Amino acid sequence: MNTLVRLLIPMLILASTQLALGQEPYENRVESLKEMREQVSLQEKEALKQEILRIEERLIDGEITEAEAAQLKEAAAEKRALNIADRLNMIDREIALLERNEGEVLGTRKNRDDAGEVVGFNIRFNDEDVFSWRERNRPVKYDRRTYSDLVVAVGFNNAMASGRSLEEAPYKLAGSRFFEIGWSWRTRVFNNSNFLRFHYGVSLQFNGLKPEGNQYFVAEDGQTNLQEFEYELDKSKFRMDNLVVPVYLEFGPSRYKEYEDHFRYSLENQFRIGLGGYGGFNLGARQKLKYTRDGERVKDKLKRGYNTSDLVYGLAGYIGVEGVLLYAKYDLNPIFENAAVDEHNLSMGLRFDL
Repeated sequence: MNTLVRLLIPMLILASTQLALGQEPYENRVESLKEMREQVSLQEKEALKQEILRIEERLIDGEITEAEAAQLKEAAAEKRALNIADRLNMIDREIALLERNEGEVLGTRKNRDDAGEVVGFNIRFNDEDVFSWRERNRPVKYDRRTYSDLVVAVGFNNAMASGRSLEEAPYKLAGSRFFEIGWSWRTRVFNNSNFLRFHYGVSLQFNGLKPEGNQYFVAEDGQTNLQEFEYELDKSKFRMDNLVVPVYLEFGPSRYKEYEDHFRYSLENQFRIGLGGYGGFNLGARQKLKYTRDGERVKDKLKRGYNTSDLVYGLAGYIGVEGVLLYAKYDLNPIFENAAVDEHNLSMGLRFDL
């Protein structure tokens, strides 16, 4: 199906493209198409952000599993990548067609405003618009210093304690995981350099721990400890939900791009490293237990305080290229207050700035 679409698109462009030519020189139209080309990736990434947010809402609501959510995200990312490739191909072919024929293209139609000026173009199929574009009414901002991204991170989670290695922790290394989703802003610090940026935002963190063996968490006398469960557990999972404000100093090169009426610093295919921390609040803790009792399968969802720290703060960092980054964070606050052993949450995984 995708191959068929790729074959049809050039035919549609040649047979049905509605170009905005007329009174303006074709060179101006080519420049407009080149500017529109720069927006394709941003538009498709924004659409991908919205799709991922909807998938995450379904996952949080329990409508789909983590595996189904991962498949849906992968399909959405593949679709948007194909959209970017096809739209860029369409624009490149239009530019080549205009330049080859010096603007004299057969089968075109002019789109004008009331003053007779060309304002855009349509691509039509069976007398219906399948793609359209219009000149922006607002002027392009000359210097855009701040950009925003949807942040999604996922990976392994565990707990560190003084004098204890991760292998000695009473939690499963592969089974304990974390997930983070949020919105971030990236602001250039200096006027004439984009090497240093402030990267800040707001995020929801979901840190999970799966105890080893047949253990679960019990809160007694102001303390929370692991205890042996009376039945054979099929699943024991503990999760802490946090709302935090991360702040980073981000370093890395960028590409300077100058246009007729504006300039931009691009991080496309560029190395990035961010160092900083976060602070916020614990929204709650919950525990999920699955077991069999008297031949009946039981699922318990226990939402309690569990003496978790109300204030959450820690150190974090990431390193990678463009929007795919290795990510780690470490809570400086203890997981449980008044605990016999102070444990601190540790997360490592991948982060995607979409």
